[in-house]
Order: sequence, then C-alpha cells, then structure tokens
Amino acid sequence: MQQEKATKRKCLLPSEAPPVKQRHETPFSLAKKTGVTETLRTSKGKAPKIFSPKKHSTETSNVYQKEKPAIKTSSLFKNNPEIPELHRPAVKQVQEKVFTSDAFHELDLHPHLISTINTVLKISSMTSVQKQSIPALLEGRDALVRSQTGSGKTLAYCVPVVQSLQAMKSKIQRSDGPYALVLVPTRELALQSFDTVQKLLKPFTWIVPGVLMGGEKRKSEKARLRKGINILISTPGRLVDHIQSTKNIHFSRLQWLILDEADRLLDLGFEKDLTVILNAVNAECQNRQNVLLSATLTEGVTWLAGISLHNPVSISVLDENDDRSNAKDKAAHEVSRPQSSNKLDSFAIPERLDQHVTLVPSKLRLVCLAAFILQKCKFEKDQKMIVFFSSCELVEFHYNLFLQTLLSSSGAPASGQLPSASMRLKFLRLHGNMEQEERTTVFQEFSHSKTGVLLCTDVAARGLDLPQVTWIVQYNAPSSPAEYIHRIGRTARIGCHGSSLLILAPSEAEYVNSLASHKINISEIKMEDILSVLTRDDYFKRRRWGNQKSCAVGPQEIRERATVLQTVFEDYVHSSERRVSWAKKALQSFIRAYATYPRELKHIFHVRSLHLGHVAKSFGLRDAPTNLNVSALKKKKGKLKRPDLRRKTQRKHRLAEILRSEYSSGVEAGVAKVKKQNKHGEPGS
Repeated sequence: MQQEKATKRKCLLPSEAPPVKQRHETPFSLAKKTGVTETLRTSKGKAPKIFSPKKHSTETSNVYQKEKPAIKTSSLFKNNPEIPELHRPAVKQVQEKVFTSDAFHELDLHPHLISTINTVLKISSMTSVQKQSIPALLEGRDALVRSQTGSGKTLAYCVPVVQSLQAMKSKIQRSDGPYALVLVPTRELALQSFDTVQKLLKPFTWIVPGVLMGGEKRKSEKARLRKGINILISTPGRLVDHIQSTKNIHFSRLQWLILDEADRLLDLGFEKDLTVILNAVNAECQNRQNVLLSATLTEGVTWLAGISLHNPVSISVLDENDDRSNAKDKAAHEVSRPQSSNKLDSFAIPERLDQHVTLVPSKLRLVCLAAFILQKCKFEKDQKMIVFFSSCELVEFHYNLFLQTLLSSSGAPASGQLPSASMRLKFLRLHGNMEQEERTTVFQEFSHSKTGVLLCTDVAARGLDLPQVTWIVQYNAPSSPAEYIHRIGRTARIGCHGSSLLILAPSEAEYVNSLASHKINISEIKMEDILSVLTRDDYFKRRRWGNQKSCAVGPQEIRERATVLQTVFEDYVHSSERRVSWAKKALQSFIRAYATYPRELKHIFHVRSLHLGHVAKSFGLRDAPTNLNVSALKKKKGKLKRPDLRRKTQRKHRLAEILRSEYSSGVEAGVAKVKKQNKHGEPGS
C-alpha cells in the first residue's frame, strides 16, 4: 500500500505545478542537441513521468497507465519559454476618409461611362482618392498618388484613361497599338486590373484591352500584339521579354504610362526591367502622361517618381482630422523628396480594421493556427480568411496537412463532429511556384466564394481586391511595416469591416513596439482563448477508459485536447518517410526565410534565437532533424575543428587541380585516388 501511495504521489506532483511558468532552461540554442529533442521516450519504465501533467487528480494510477499509449506525442505545455506581458504603447493611427458625398455624374465624363460605373460596377459615389485624382488626371498632369490599400486607386486611373481615349477626335483603331500602358507587380493584379478595364470599356467596343503576364504562351501573346492592343496591362518581366523578342510591339502612339503598386514593383527587384521599359518608351514617345500609384511612400518610390514623372502633382488623401479646405491647393503642389522621418508617417490604416496579436510558443504554433481556423470558419458563419506564410514550401505543407487532417476523420482519437466541419471548411492555396492556369483558377474561385481559407505567400499581398475577406492571419511576421500594411489591406476594403491576427513567438514580442513606432495600434488575444475552441468539438476529446467521465472544461481539458490535435498532425506526418522528408523541407524553408529578416529587425528575429526542437513540433515532427542542409543556420559555428578540416581538404583539392592542369599526363588516376580517400576520411575525422 505504501508503495502504491508513493507511486500516486509521483504522478500527481507534476500536475500541481504551473504548466507554463516552468524553470528557465536554455531553449534558444541551436548548437546543442540536448534540449532540442522532446520526443516521447518510452523505454526503461520512465513513461509514467512523461505524461503525468495530463493526469487529472481524480483518476486512479492503474487507469492512467492504461491510458498512456493513446497519446504518442510529448507535452506541448512543458519547457516552453514564459510568455511576457505585452506592453502596447497607445498610438493614434493615421486614418483616411474613404468615402465622399460626391458622385461620378458630377464629373465631366461621357454619359455611357457614368452609366457603366453605376450599373456594371454598381458604384455611385467616389472615394476620396478618386475625387482628388480623376479631375487632376483629366487635366493632363503627371501625378504621384498615395492612398491606403482598398481605397479605389484602380478606378482613380482607369476612369481618366477610358474617358480620354474614347474622346479622341480620330477614332482609335485596334492596329494603332498601345495608347495606355499599365505596369503591375503580380499576375493576379494584372488579371484584376484587366477585368476592371474590360467592364469600363463595354460601351466603347472599338478600344481593345489586353494583358501580358508570365506563365502564358508567348505565341498567343505575340498574335494578340500583332492584331493590336490599345490598353496594355502587363507585368514588367513579360513586357521586357516582348520588347527584346517581339518585333511588332511599338509605343509610338502611347499617351498614358501607369505604374501601379510602385513600391511593390521595386520590392520584387524590377528596377532593371523598369529601366528597360522606360528607355524603350522614351525612345519612341516623349509626350505622354505618367501616373505612379502606391499605398506607401518610400525612398524607392520617390526615386522612381523622379525618373518617370515630369512636373507632377502629389495626391495624398488627408488625415480625417486635418482641415480639407485647402485640399486642392495641396494637391497642386509639386512632389518633394520625402524626408526619412516621413517614412514613419506614410502608413494609413483602414478605419474599420481591428488588429490583433497573439504570443504563442513555437511548439504550439501549428495547433494554435488550426484552432483559430476552426474557430472562425467552422463555428462562425460567412467567414473568409487569408493566411500568409513566408515561402511556397510552407504554403504547400500546411495546405496538404490541413486537407488530410482537418477535413478527414482518419486517425481521429474519437468520433465527433468533424464531417460537419468539411461542409464549411474549404482550403485553397496560392503561391509563385504554381502553374499560371491553376493560379488563375484559385484566384477566381476564392474571389467568388463566400467562405474559405486561402493559404498564400506575399504574391497575394498587393492590390488584390478579394471580396468579403473577414480575417487576415499572418503566421510568419512580415519583414517590414509596409508589408504588414499591405497584407492586412486585403480586408476592410472600401469601408467594410475586417480583422487581422499576427502570430508571434514570445521572443518576438518586441515586434509590436516596432509596429507602434509606425503608428500601428494592435491589441492582444490570449493563446488560451484561441485554443478553448477545441472544447466545443468532441473530435478532439481525449479517449477515456472504463466509466471515466471527462472533467469540466478548464485549462487542463484545453491542454489535453490541444495535445490530441497535435497527435493527429504528428501521426499523419510520421505515417511515411516521404511525409517526414516533406515536413523537414518545409522546416528548412522556414529557417532559411527566418534568416533573411533585415538588419534592423535582427534583434527580434534572429535564427539563433530559435529552439529547433520546439520549431520542429510546429511541423508535426517528433524529433529535431539532425541533417538539415540550411546554409543560413550557423549551428556549427562553435565547432572549430570541422571548418579547419574543410580548409585543409579544400587546399588538397586545389593542389590536385594544379597538378592536373600542369602535368596532365599520368596524374589523373593518382589525383582521383587522393580525392576518394579524402571523401571517405572526412566524416570519420
């Protein structure tokens, strides 16, 4: 009896300790293997101690021992770093008034164009940026337009272009070639802009729009260029390709050059392509109207404005609290180079956008994301969500994982309501490595659906107007405040309501202060509140033996259900070697992306602050991989002998190359033998 009581005490004691606030160990170390792996060790009778935190005090020791094998994963709530208190400085966000009381019919536009805007696009009143931009552009001035995402910048330039082209005295012929050239950073934005122009041109059938973008057949694009395109919308790379290889593309009649999402054009490295395009256009046409549009005003945008705009007006929607009496005078000022301090004030947030952040330890990131998706898209109606990841591999991994686990009852520890979830849950993915046809299909499907979850990279972060998106989730923090603004700008568009969630690790909490310095205000959601949704679904109920009843819903029950969900993910990943390899590649991609944060954010996002074992858990891996070939990781930095050995080996190889080049006869065999010896000798040493 005494021995049995002692055993019972051993099982109960750990559960009485606080589960999160554990002793500090060295979790942020990549160099040491110890402390990295936290997988279940079931050998030599130590298993009862591993899962003792999940044991409820009312259960007997014998039942608990029978229950252990049902859970194959280690404790998610053990040895995590302490979640710090988030001190958010109160900041006043820069906001813009989106709508005005002015209607399109008050402008001097063609009656058919006004009718099309009202009936086809179903828009009657102008937004602030449209009210300021359209009259200025109709006067023929170059313009630099800055306004928040989702404020209607596409119509701000499309309406003046269509109005001016249809009013030309000599009627436009298709064979004339481009009269307007619109450059956009992504293929999806090119399709969206083309769709808008097409609708505006319904009454003016003689004006032909066209789109050029990567992924399409060059042959068919050349045929369209040969027939003639009057309003040409293109991505820079594909247009440069045609400028260099297609003889029948010319810009002699060009009257409009529009650079949409100018900051993104520069971010994607299109400077050289833009230079080639500007040179080609300038060689054939000098007298044209240039428009540059951007949601953020950066030094790069100012540089681009300097080389592409002539005597331009600067159009920037004023803050809601500013006096608008002199708005026209301000719009007439010439563009001045913004000072570096102005960069902090250049981000405007949609008024009806609620921003949230949650601090989640690395081990719980995957479970927390899945729980949030279930909370919004299963238990709430008419929710449409976009989840941003840092790489294509991460999108593919999470897309396939969620498809096979959240939409399937296979591997479920208990029967429950999961089939009903598949009725509402719909997962789509979008990234740059997909075929263009599939990208277009996904883009259109998500645009037209009322619900769904789109997992994507930053390819969907700029300019896209995806209707009725209610939530933006940033699973990987963006590398700049501008990128943050563009991501959350996919919701709360044109005055609608929307919300965003940023998921950070405890070591990344200072990123909130970095956003606050740019007047971005963000509120906190506790991780426990997100995970509590798992108690609403019996699918995540832990299997119990005998006549045991589930304990009341509380922190312990939430942890048990989170562990069950993690087990489902890990069982799927470890069901085959191919899936394990696939998870390792996704982990490798995450670490590589993590190592590319800019210097000014390195103190927040540094690859050496990652606990590789904990991060591996968020990819469904039970062990920290030991054979990751990630050049960005400096985990071997402390091992001095191995780099020295590599240098010696490299010297031998160089010597062998010199011998081969200078004494080419009879040496090759000996050199090959030396190389072979070095190759076999290196791992052992």
